[in-house]
Amino acid sequence: MTGRPVRTGRGTGQASAGELLELVRSRRAVTRGALQQATGLSRATVGQRLDRLFRAGWLREGAGGPVDSPLGGRPSITLEFDDEHAVVLASDLDTRHARAAVLSLSGEILAEHSGTLVVEDGPDVVLGELGRWFGELLEKTGRGAESVCGVGLAVPGPVDTETGRVVQPPIMPGWDGYDIRSRLARALTEHTGAAAVPVLVDNDANLMAYGEQRTGYPDCSAFVLVKVSTGIGAGVVVDGAVFRGIDGGAGDIGHIRVPEGAQTLCRCGSYGCLAAIASGGAVARRLAEAGVPAASGSDVRDLLASGHPEAVGLAREAGRRVGDVLATVVTLLNPGVLMIAGDLAGTPFLTGVRELLYQRALPRSTAHLDVVTARLGERSGLVGAGAMVVEHLYAPERVEERLRALGV
Repeated sequence: MTGRPVRTGRGTGQASAGELLELVRSRRAVTRGALQQATGLSRATVGQRLDRLFRAGWLREGAGGPVDSPLGGRPSITLEFDDEHAVVLASDLDTRHARAAVLSLSGEILAEHSGTLVVEDGPDVVLGELGRWFGELLEKTGRGAESVCGVGLAVPGPVDTETGRVVQPPIMPGWDGYDIRSRLARALTEHTGAAAVPVLVDNDANLMAYGEQRTGYPDCSAFVLVKVSTGIGAGVVVDGAVFRGIDGGAGDIGHIRVPEGAQTLCRCGSYGCLAAIASGGAVARRLAEAGVPAASGSDVRDLLASGHPEAVGLAREAGRRVGDVLATVVTLLNPGVLMIAGDLAGTPFLTGVRELLYQRALPRSTAHLDVVTARLGERSGLVGAGAMVVEHLYAPERVEERLRALGV
């Protein structure tokens, strides 16, 4: 499901081929008769517009469906979005680690790679290396560069989605205002020979939330994901769409000021930010001060997995501090699901979150709230990035542009 309403020209004969494709993709109308009913188009017009989609390779015929008429007759032929005609490339960057994948148009991961990639090395180096990873992954799947229809990238910073540039990112030195789209497109061409394709960039928490909501909670109309790794950020999905605010700054809860951190300097340059005292980076710093080797959120994750007692205690304390802030978030947004993700997303941290959240939030705000951890795990961002590209490329208005470009 796309989670987005389709505005058709029902009764006016104006519904486009793109709108017909959207109805099929969302499974709201999967036969020619159902499309006629949903749009008000004549049988001939539906046939003409579907023919364009078949010639583009975007639709295929499925099995016969139930008989439409109570009088019997031949089964209706169902229509399906052909998710094999192209692939999407996606990557999820963290501060010291990255994942990259080739995905089908339905979101299935066909090949995947993860490894060390340090954002502080700068965008030119990091994006060039991603291009190389993508080339190797395409070879692994046996898909040619011509099958790539777009690239999605999740980054750990605020993004202006109109330009694809990060804006004053606290934990991405050297990336502010950098032209990510052009550099990644060039790297892809260098390593695969692929022609230029659309490159879309968004905040990692946004894309994690989008991926998790679409795959696990498609009927949840207000969904919040909080990623707690080296930093802290939140992604909000309302009525099936990511809520970004007016310029991409929504969800940046790691820089809400909290009294306990008044004397602690955050990487953003301010004192008292939640991330400065409750992120994976903050927990790692406190562990290091106590003589426990830890430099990042991923180090804390490994210590928690081994049951390290000091790491467990600090993670629970961090969870309480985040839970205190989330009580306000939950009261404001009234979500049906609050998902905790990232390096600290385990039992100790989740226990701390619940302690303060249920203590501070009004019972009315939490009566129908599920507090859970990520279902997709470390793949949330990849799935969300892939979905972002597909929804962009197959939106009704863009379908029309692409069909004209294909000459169909």
